[in-house]
Amino acid sequence: MGMPVKATLLALLWQSAWTLDIPLEIRQPPTIIKQSVKDHIMDPKDTMVIECEAKGNPHPIFSWRRNGKYFNVARDPQTSMRRRSGTLDIYAWNNPEQYEAEYQCIASNEYGSAYSNKIRLRLSRAPLWPREILEPIVISAGQPLVLSCDPPPGPPKPETYWMSSCSYARPFSWPIQTAFPTMQPVRQDRRVSMGVNGDLYFSNVLINDSATDYCCNARFPHKNIIQQKMPVVVKVLTTRTVAEAAPTWLSPTGSSSSILVLQGEELLIECIAAGVPTPHISWTKDGEKLAVKSYMKVKNFNKMIQIPKASFDDTGEYVCTATNKVGYIEHTITVGVKAAPFWLERPTDLVLAPEENGRLVCQSDGAPRPTIRWFINGEPIEKATPHPSRQVSGDTLIFRGVNLENTAVYQCNASNQYGYLLANAFVNVLHATPRILGPRHEMMKVVEGSPTFIDCRYFGSPVPDLRWSKYGQGNLEGGRFKIHSNGTLEIKRIRVDDQGTYLCVVSNIAGRDESQVRIEVKEPTVISKRPQNMKVIRGTDVRFECSAKTDVSTPATTTWLKNKKAVSFNWRTSLDESNLVITTVNTGDEGNYTCIIKTEMGQMSASARLMVMDRPNPPTDLELSDPSERSVRLTWVPGDSHHSPISEYLVQYDEDDWLPGKWRNLSTYPGNLNSVILQLSPFSYYEFRVIAVNAIGLSRPSRPSMRFQTSGAPPDAIPKNIKGVGTWRNNMEISWEPLTYREWNGPHLKYLVWWRRRDSREEWKNATTKWLRYYIYDADTFTPYEIKVQAVNDFGMGPESSVVIGYSGEDRPLTAPLNLRVSDIESTQVTLHWDPVSRSSIMGELKEYKVYYWRDSSQLRWMGVSRAMKSKAFKINGPEPLGVLSELFPYSNYKLYIVVTNNRYEGPPSNTIEFSTPEGVPSAPRSFRIQQRHLDTIYVDWDLPAEPSGIITGYSLKYQTVNATRGEEMRTEEFPSNVTSFSVRRYDRYTRYRFSLAARTRVGIGEWHTEESPHYTTEAYARDQVDISTQGWFIGIMCAVALIILILLIVCFIKRSRGGKYPVREKKDISLEPVDDKDQEGSFDYRSLERIARVATLPYPRREEERGLQRGQTSVEAIMKRTDSDDSLVDYGEGGEIPFNEDGSFIGQYTGSRRDLREEMDFGGTLELHSPMNAIYSLA
Repeated sequence: MGMPVKATLLALLWQSAWTLDIPLEIRQPPTIIKQSVKDHIMDPKDTMVIECEAKGNPHPIFSWRRNGKYFNVARDPQTSMRRRSGTLDIYAWNNPEQYEAEYQCIASNEYGSAYSNKIRLRLSRAPLWPREILEPIVISAGQPLVLSCDPPPGPPKPETYWMSSCSYARPFSWPIQTAFPTMQPVRQDRRVSMGVNGDLYFSNVLINDSATDYCCNARFPHKNIIQQKMPVVVKVLTTRTVAEAAPTWLSPTGSSSSILVLQGEELLIECIAAGVPTPHISWTKDGEKLAVKSYMKVKNFNKMIQIPKASFDDTGEYVCTATNKVGYIEHTITVGVKAAPFWLERPTDLVLAPEENGRLVCQSDGAPRPTIRWFINGEPIEKATPHPSRQVSGDTLIFRGVNLENTAVYQCNASNQYGYLLANAFVNVLHATPRILGPRHEMMKVVEGSPTFIDCRYFGSPVPDLRWSKYGQGNLEGGRFKIHSNGTLEIKRIRVDDQGTYLCVVSNIAGRDESQVRIEVKEPTVISKRPQNMKVIRGTDVRFECSAKTDVSTPATTTWLKNKKAVSFNWRTSLDESNLVITTVNTGDEGNYTCIIKTEMGQMSASARLMVMDRPNPPTDLELSDPSERSVRLTWVPGDSHHSPISEYLVQYDEDDWLPGKWRNLSTYPGNLNSVILQLSPFSYYEFRVIAVNAIGLSRPSRPSMRFQTSGAPPDAIPKNIKGVGTWRNNMEISWEPLTYREWNGPHLKYLVWWRRRDSREEWKNATTKWLRYYIYDADTFTPYEIKVQAVNDFGMGPESSVVIGYSGEDRPLTAPLNLRVSDIESTQVTLHWDPVSRSSIMGELKEYKVYYWRDSSQLRWMGVSRAMKSKAFKINGPEPLGVLSELFPYSNYKLYIVVTNNRYEGPPSNTIEFSTPEGVPSAPRSFRIQQRHLDTIYVDWDLPAEPSGIITGYSLKYQTVNATRGEEMRTEEFPSNVTSFSVRRYDRYTRYRFSLAARTRVGIGEWHTEESPHYTTEAYARDQVDISTQGWFIGIMCAVALIILILLIVCFIKRSRGGKYPVREKKDISLEPVDDKDQEGSFDYRSLERIARVATLPYPRREEERGLQRGQTSVEAIMKRTDSDDSLVDYGEGGEIPFNEDGSFIGQYTGSRRDLREEMDFGGTLELHSPMNAIYSLA
């Protein structure tokens, strides 16, 4: 009875400690192998990825829960799961906030379900401060000050730090030693420090704290961006003496506080005190002086204790004490440490054969102690179907006599109020024959004397037995041989006689498997000659020797490294067998050289250092400190001496502010110094550089120090152009021109402003500022003040300026001008009169009187007008002010009122008065149109003027021909007011007229409108008529004409080919007619044929029709003559000789020159055609 119990206990212990490497080809429940962190912060602008990867056989199917409920990924258009993976991609194009939730991934197959941690997805917020303008902080010297930071909360939480000189706009002259001020970190000390919450604490402020502005900066590591808060300016008021004050707490407040921190998190304990002088901080813990341990840091000048990872040993009462010579104060901080659950032993996967026993152990701890809960495939075990082979015993799940129903994924959850742990472990019940995993029948080469490991990973269920042997004989265990639980055989300090074949055999009740490994033992590689360290002068040659003894059967190669990188070979660096040769070395060759001898069994290495002596490198990081009127301390960092000690330093200076670069020697100092006091002239600019000297030579000069100005004396200059001007009714802006930098006489220049009301017995008031203006508030309206300004620097106050009178701001005038009236009313202007306003009611300086007026209506009842208001200002200052209002419209009704203005406001309006302007002359008539309604008539018409300026009594029209040569005089027509049109007969179709039209009132004639008539022609007129070219009958006639012309051309061609003669036409008398078909250049217009053809169809009078027909006949004859006589007539030019035709007749006596022919064509109204075309054109 005792033996089975003992065997069972052994089996339980064995299975609980056994971890198998299960091949993936074996069926098994899912195992989650990759998942996102619990607190997952993502940028919504990027694709949000929640990782979930798992393995199993069959491959798992993935699903998700969101906030504890099933999340249907397929139905959400903004999410997707990757193929054969549970990784969730969230694109969140719209409303990304809806995806802030708690997610859990589930990987399932037919053997169980594995659950990931609950992943809380949070979106990183836009890290922006509000762009508010921070008012300057005014505080007296010696008082404590806290500048709040309040960075955007995130997530994630930002890192904060404070900078000075943050403003973008700078004065031209800047009292800092650098050439131009740049933003730099706020220097922290016992008096000034940044708290844990990001605020900047001043234990007491000094006058120098107002020399710059301050801004809080936050760095957001998730987005790797930095945001800056708007700068704040601190104005420190000067006092004669700063009163001493006992310490008081700035952070934390009160006498006690408490801090609760989780184990492993950072613990920060802080105490910041105010007081004058600045208090010292000291610490005690649990009544004893604080013992600073190795993991503990005291920072911020003893104001803060930092513990990177808090533990339970850090609990207790910490007391911080702030002390100065006036008194002391204490604060007690109680620190408590809690712990989220953490693992002591987490459950691991079990592979059991049927009827075997096993257990899953889930041990964790925390403060408070966590609660353990078990789940089966995500379902609480208490709700699952009870199984007799399964039993929960606290943090252990026990299995006895398992079967296939026990195959599942079991979850262990350990949680308390500060967090939780979740672990998956599966139980896989199966029968599996033993198998050896990995490669088989390997051959290994090892070095004699080295430890050797021969792997034999295996799997089987039940767990197989493992046996190692050499040549299949015996069992290797003990002595130099050790078998590890994963099947690996370890041979310590292997020898040559260990060479041979080793056999690994695994077996269980289901079968066995084996694998062989052949071991060859080689002689170790030994470096027989090592490279030696060398120290040489630049320019010499170097040779590093390296040789080794290796096994005869293993070839060796030699490789050289310089500072762990392969040596680059060139003309100076080469190999001589296995030795390295470097010629003409320089400082770039300096370093550690390593010789590596490689064989197939491994490698050996040996190193040596090469040191090159050379001139030293120039000193760096020149800093100036301890300035005074005649000296300054110069400190530098020595450059590399290149293995030759520095004997001395040469300091040079440049004091020329206008022509820099003229360096002079100042002094030399021993080589063991790097900080010296330089003797200088007071209040002068200096730049320094340092040259190092050793036995090899001089270094290059260092980079110049920052430009430095020695201290001086109080200012001698007086600010100029002092003004006092109000910008609001109860303030006054005092401004002045700045002192030039040469006039400062010392650093930190400020201005002391003095003011008081004029003619009063009040004391002078003053304020100090570094700006070029100062504002006085709560001043009476437009009150004169006496002002003076003096410059102040760190050495004292300069002379006061002379007293200047300034005025505070203006307010709205109280009264309006009275007795507004008009006189001398004309058609377009009127004279205004009013009574002046008293000085006291203007509430400021009289600027002007402004009149507002508008045209209310026209005296013509039918006419509408624009009532837009206009204004005109009168800069008049006298007992009887007046002004002339011009550019009015005649015959109109106007309204107006007047106000008085100062430099800022207008006063109340006066009473509104009305007046009417008399008649005037009208504007030009509108819509003047010129039309041609007949060939010989031009018609004009018009509308009323836009501004009649009275009652229209008539119109005057002047007209005259434009292009006639008859010398006609200007004609004038007068019309009554009801006539708005006129017609005039043209001499011919080329006659143009210039018209001038004006309207009249009883006052006189108005503005003239002048316009010329267009160039009307027959063709232009024809375009206004019906286009006969689109009529069907006209198209038919033109086709017939074209056919006849084609026949004539064929006949002419036949006659010419037969050599026929053409009859010569007799001369005919040509009657002239005043028709001119020439174009403007005098050449004949052949397009007249088309026009004549069209004119023949128009409904002209009979006379015009006949004239048009005659012109058409002449044109056709001329064309026919030119066509028929091409064979017998040569081209004829104007005034040239006339040649003979083919039959010897002199064609000139019948036809004349080309000019004569044109004249016949233009004026031959009675010329007849001897051609068949006559009948066609007669029909047309």
